[in-house]
Amino acid sequence: MEETPGVVDVDDVLVAPESKAVFRVDREKAALHGISELQIAGALQGTVDGSRVGALRLDTEVNPVHIMLRLPRVDRARQEDLLQIMMRGQNGEGVFLSELGRFQDTVIDQPVYHKNLTPVVYVFGETAGLPPPEAVLALEDKVGDEPTLDGFRMVWSGEGEWDITLRVFRDLGIAFGVAVLGIYILLMYQTQSYLLPAIQLIALPLSVIGILPGFWILNLLTGHTVGGWENPVYFTATAMIGMIALAGIATRNSILLIEFVEAQKAEGKPLIVSLIEAGALRTRPILLTSLAAMLAAWPITLDPIFSGLAWALIYGIAVSTFFTLIVVPVVYYMAYGGRSCAAGSGD
Repeated sequence: MEETPGVVDVDDVLVAPESKAVFRVDREKAALHGISELQIAGALQGTVDGSRVGALRLDTEVNPVHIMLRLPRVDRARQEDLLQIMMRGQNGEGVFLSELGRFQDTVIDQPVYHKNLTPVVYVFGETAGLPPPEAVLALEDKVGDEPTLDGFRMVWSGEGEWDITLRVFRDLGIAFGVAVLGIYILLMYQTQSYLLPAIQLIALPLSVIGILPGFWILNLLTGHTVGGWENPVYFTATAMIGMIALAGIATRNSILLIEFVEAQKAEGKPLIVSLIEAGALRTRPILLTSLAAMLAAWPITLDPIFSGLAWALIYGIAVSTFFTLIVVPVVYYMAYGGRSCAAGSGD
């Protein structure tokens, strides 16, 4: 991760090795002097940590003030000084602690983290000028062919921002599908047709065509660097929310256009004439409503979090409006033009 450009502030949960001194009791010598390990442990703990010998009852304190008996730090910091502690044996003779054992330097045990009952080690990193998905894919390609230790495996999607990204886009994708299905059912109930709602929903993929290249153009024109790193505008979860909101706006333009065509046909006008009049009379209202929606989203671009939502709305509305005025009438004519011609030849 440290060797991957764009990945910075790499850290992990491993603790640096830290030594500690453990006093190993010579049980044979301690037994000869009649001194137990519990007495030795109590003497060391009282010398280093201190021992509570009583408490004071003060009128100014709610809780009792404990009296701690402890040597000064300078007298208890070195092992040589602690070895000079005098222990009283069974026969009353004094015995230095150095005669009952010795200090041994060991390493403090590392903390072991678990997830789903499996020991894990977390490695963290931030991205600078690089989207997290690209960083994860680059790391997967880099370590994919490298041999790893037996019994170990690397999981890139288990934690952190990458896992959140996968879940958020999955849930928002499901929400987008449910929204499109709901719009289709409503249009089908209104038009009493299976084909006509599908034609009106053609604006949805056209809006996606505008959103994704729009972000690329935005970063190409307004991209800048911060501290030597690129600071682009990403297609984030908020941009995905904007795309879901765009489903209703883009479909509305198709509805305005198709409803006018259906009304003209109901009056007995030919299909070609109805399409031309729909384009001539509905273009201005569609453009004005789309422009109003784009201007309403413009202030949101100043927010660092929800700017993706605003840019998704702006680029999606602009492109979907342009293609709706062209593609939707063409597809409508392709679907119903043959029927009109057959009806005209029958008359």
